[in-house]
Amino acid sequence: MSCRAAPWGRPSAPRGRPFPASARLHSPFGGMNSWKNPVLKNSWRIGDVPAMFGLPSGLFRCMASNGSGDAGFSRPQSIDEAPMPLYPWPDKQRPRVCILGGGFGGLYTALRLESLVWPGNNKPQVMLVDQSDRFVFKPMLYELLSGEVDVWEIAPYFTELLKNTSVQFVKDSVKLLRPSDHLRREPGVSCTGGIVHLESGTVVEYDWLVLALGAEAKIDVVPGSAEYALPFTTLEHALKVESELKMLERGRFGKKSPPIQVAIVGLGYSGVELAATISERLKNTGTVKAINFQTTICPNAPPGNREAALKVLESQNIQLFLGYSVNCIREVYASEDSGSMVADAKEAGGGDKKLVLELQAAQRGLQSQVLEADLVLWTVGSQSQILRLQPPDAPYVIPLNGRGQVETEETLQVKGHPRTFAIGDSAALRDPSGKFLPANAQVAFQQADFAGWNLWAAINDRPLLPFRFQNLGEMMTLGRNDAAITANFIEGLTLEGPIGHAARKLVYCLRMPTDEHRVKVGISWFAKGAVDSLASLQTAVSNIIASS
Repeated sequence: MSCRAAPWGRPSAPRGRPFPASARLHSPFGGMNSWKNPVLKNSWRIGDVPAMFGLPSGLFRCMASNGSGDAGFSRPQSIDEAPMPLYPWPDKQRPRVCILGGGFGGLYTALRLESLVWPGNNKPQVMLVDQSDRFVFKPMLYELLSGEVDVWEIAPYFTELLKNTSVQFVKDSVKLLRPSDHLRREPGVSCTGGIVHLESGTVVEYDWLVLALGAEAKIDVVPGSAEYALPFTTLEHALKVESELKMLERGRFGKKSPPIQVAIVGLGYSGVELAATISERLKNTGTVKAINFQTTICPNAPPGNREAALKVLESQNIQLFLGYSVNCIREVYASEDSGSMVADAKEAGGGDKKLVLELQAAQRGLQSQVLEADLVLWTVGSQSQILRLQPPDAPYVIPLNGRGQVETEETLQVKGHPRTFAIGDSAALRDPSGKFLPANAQVAFQQADFAGWNLWAAINDRPLLPFRFQNLGEMMTLGRNDAAITANFIEGLTLEGPIGHAARKLVYCLRMPTDEHRVKVGISWFAKGAVDSLASLQTAVSNIIASS
């Protein structure tokens, strides 16, 4: 009997050494077919040792295998291996929803499920898994470098956000996905949607799964990039960059030293926002060199945002290297004797360390360049996490496109997997024109709302809604008191400068995950704004008095 034909029927004996006679099921249900009752999987015994919260890993491999015949079942590697702990859901009757990833897509889906009205006893148990203990409002990571926000404002703890909900938060990393909702079911048999292996060793059995793992920075692109460049996509990355900038600033404080040199690779939204923020912070103590493969900045941005950004970059004397690609990054040292750059630290005699970027012309008419920098930030390239989470014996069980994103239906369900949803950077979804949706917070916000509703509809046997993205506009920060906002519903309107900055912060304050956090952040930002305004007024009055 194949696992595909009847995944919850009694399997034929696996090949190889059989189970010992002492391995048996102890069940109060007598002769009931225990393989058709997922709840009974918690009552395995190996010999006289109970395994109330786990099963041997080989049995899980059997459950989700998509092979055929006896070869589709895997024998446990060792009869004496310790069973993996099975996550204990509080209620054995209510549906179990496992959400992987606590970014905008994952957290807001969990909160959406919590806010819906559920008939009868259908309200699901929701589990949110993330490798960090904080939710990160990523569009405002740049304000950490400018000092406008505190960590708690844009990176609150999950436990704080979820304390008034029934959502269960688990800090862990995902190791392996084993969905089984693609297998053919016997009519009338209640089955699970699959299992998730976590890095801690815990196994989570679920009925419904939401993939919202996002994407990781792909930094190992050219020789030296992984060793010497820093990405800027997580809170840890932002804190690392802040630490590096502080160290450079302190090392040059009160000394006649050359200016700090920061190189930024990529001039999409992230690169432009970083360049503007760091240049404003360094002022006359440093220079920013921005490199982009294309000859324009923010090629996918609305014209109003692009023009506002270019105006700010030029006004801050940021050196733009457009039409170049980075060939390699290497480390050199300044020789104290000759002032020349050498590759050996001993030969330099304790000189300052520098990074050298070799640029290759990507456009005709340009010459190759060599740049020096104290700090290199890498903002281009990302990769999906789903590919490395697929089971090795079924590497294509979750359909992926060429970019490693999950192929989904219009309802956000994974193709061929009716109990699995994919949203955010993990999902490959196109707009009506056939273009991939951008990997930004606005898309994840809207997908989370639809994913929550469609989970409600699926659990309650109602029709699911097709996802339709509504582009409301785009925003970007351009400094401590500067931003650009282009609203899609008002053609040609772009808010710039302090007005754009205030509007952007207001929108993001309203987008914070919970009402309680919105109030806290709003009060904090209002107080900071009042103090800054008072300080600016005091400075202006002092200047007037001094000049009179």
